[in-house]
Amino acid sequence: MPAFRALALLPAMLFAAGVAAQGLDYREFSTDDEANNIEVFKRASPSVVNITNSRIVRSFRSLNPQAIPQGNGSGFLWSGDGHVVTNFHVIQQADSVTVTLQDGSIHLARIRGVDPDKDLAVLKIDPGGLELTPVAVGDSSLLEVGRKVIAIGNPFGLDTTMTVGVVSALGREIDALSGRKIRDVIQTDAAINPGNSGGPLLNSLGELVGVNTAIFSPSGANSGIGFAIPANTVRRVVPELIEYGRVQTPFLGIMQMPQPDYYRRLWGIEGVIVLDVVEGAGPQRVGMEGLSRSRTGRLLLGDVIVAIDGAPVRNEDDLASMLERYRGGDTVTVTSERDNRRIDYEIELLAPASR
Repeated sequence: MPAFRALALLPAMLFAAGVAAQGLDYREFSTDDEANNIEVFKRASPSVVNITNSRIVRSFRSLNPQAIPQGNGSGFLWSGDGHVVTNFHVIQQADSVTVTLQDGSIHLARIRGVDPDKDLAVLKIDPGGLELTPVAVGDSSLLEVGRKVIAIGNPFGLDTTMTVGVVSALGREIDALSGRKIRDVIQTDAAINPGNSGGPLLNSLGELVGVNTAIFSPSGANSGIGFAIPANTVRRVVPELIEYGRVQTPFLGIMQMPQPDYYRRLWGIEGVIVLDVVEGAGPQRVGMEGLSRSRTGRLLLGDVIVAIDGAPVRNEDDLASMLERYRGGDTVTVTSERDNRRIDYEIELLAPASR
């Protein structure tokens, strides 16, 4: 054997000799990190479920409708009474949804509530006397870049698969199916593939810190860039979906422009253009105005909202994110620009329509 090859193999030979000398047994040995991974998986995997989205179709050969699976995803148990959290896009357009627990039992689920703006949904199953293990919910605000995270889900239908990575970045933005921006998203290099959507992203204590929701990949498979909705957003949204079926974001009482970006560029402005005000709502009562037309038919700007309680509002996403912090009945100061002057309006927010 050449001398350089012997030198290259020397560290491995010394390590193997050291292991043999210590009498280590692989069945009992693990590194601290391996031991943590194993512990988190054992603790959290009973909370992870497989979700099948089916559509009812009729064939030309039979009048009997059939449920045809159109997609699979992941989810996790939120409560012991059978509430399950997943992504909205996992159950979108489903005629029926089934949830498969870790013990293999299959349960028909009903959709309890959805929030397309945050890509979240809550399902409800009847546990039928089974003792369910809800996931422990952590504080995603404590995450830092470099912290270890663990994803458990069902990529490509391979149930209860674990991948490990780190927090790659914080504060990302991704597009929801509704067209809204989902803010404060967690980026991770833990492998997330089709089927992982809706599954939990966990910290080293086995606590939920995010809901895996999307990947950035030219091929559609894992490329080391995955995204998760932060647990603190989930903690706020899910109870409202369970109780009301929708998020209780209050209504300001204005109508907004279609194609607002086009008109902002056209008029060289920044803010939310008020198309019209709702009759009887706060904006109308305090004198806010929408668009009007001149005698020649030219569109004339009314109010353009530029701030809520002093926080800048640049576009409709900003306004929607601001309103999420309030509840119906709260009073906010809406700063607007109209006719080259700034106006502050005190407006009482409206509660959303009941479900």
